[in-house]
Amino acid sequence: MGADRELRPGITTGASAAAAAQAAVMMLYRHEVIETARITNPQGRVITVPVENVFPEDGYIVAEVIKDAGDDPDVTNGLKIVVRAGKHAEEGVTITGGPGVGTVTKPGLQVPVGEPAINPVPRQMITDAVSKYLPEGAGVIIEVSVPGGGAAARKTLNPKLGIEGGISILGTTGIVEPMSEEAFRKSLVPQINQAIAFGHTTICLTPGRLGEKWAAKLGIPAEAVVQMSNFVGFMLKESVRLGIKNVILIGHHSKLTKVAAGCFHTHNKVSDARLETLAALAGLEGAGPQVIRSLLEANTSEEALEILRDNGLTQVMDMVAARAASRAVEHVFGELRVGVVLFTMAGEVLAADTNAVEIGREMKWPI
Repeated sequence: MGADRELRPGITTGASAAAAAQAAVMMLYRHEVIETARITNPQGRVITVPVENVFPEDGYIVAEVIKDAGDDPDVTNGLKIVVRAGKHAEEGVTITGGPGVGTVTKPGLQVPVGEPAINPVPRQMITDAVSKYLPEGAGVIIEVSVPGGGAAARKTLNPKLGIEGGISILGTTGIVEPMSEEAFRKSLVPQINQAIAFGHTTICLTPGRLGEKWAAKLGIPAEAVVQMSNFVGFMLKESVRLGIKNVILIGHHSKLTKVAAGCFHTHNKVSDARLETLAALAGLEGAGPQVIRSLLEANTSEEALEILRDNGLTQVMDMVAARAASRAVEHVFGELRVGVVLFTMAGEVLAADTNAVEIGREMKWPI
């Protein structure tokens, strides 16, 4: 890809399903075969979507659209979004989920427990896409399925969110903005909603799956553990907005040392002050120039940790935990109580600040 090449936007699974539904209904009720569907998103934008195939099958009409994520690295890219449409006794549009579309099994999402994971905006887009082609008083049942959706879902947050058996049919605009960091951040927020639905006002934020595993070792309920990826500041602010009272940041010391330095987007291309932070704190504890230089020249945070251990400076990690917690509280202007627990790569607790210990005691989590 050339450096100056403009990234190509894509189509959401919701828009793909709406396009397939339109093609199927037009053949079902009007006997028209279309190669391109024209659907309208909630913002009034008309989206043109190629239709791969439309054909009759056992009294139904089946239409297929290939999910095109554009230049976005989306696990659903290239999947077939399949709609099976049939005449229905009930007037209007009835939408169901077929194979490869997940089923919601936990509360706190936009879709009730037991329903197929087809979000409200895609449902509305499907309804809007087909309603004008229905005769007055007629009804249609739309089944959305995704061959290969079950395998693709295992590479998403669906299993954690309690969406079983397939992918979600998503999208609020119908358009996938390539490499959209905002979209990724927003995709993490439903975990907080789900924790609240389970009655939790204290949650654990962790960068990823290792942190989930370590949180489980501490006895923290799975539904209270929220992946934040690199978006520490964003997820802290979302926790405030949604009414969370206490947060424990749990993760490898390398990632959370950045928070101690005031870095709230922790991707290494955005911020990396780990070694500098450890060196500065070691200097405060009396480390000489040689130790400080060794810390600054360490290849990894694990190597830096060994340098601290070899020089009797492990208390620096307690300082990291305390500073990370205080910086996090400052970041949300004191509207959350935040604790920090640092782990080694071996899964051992390296340090925990006072807030984390207090929150753990209140929640009966052995921190």
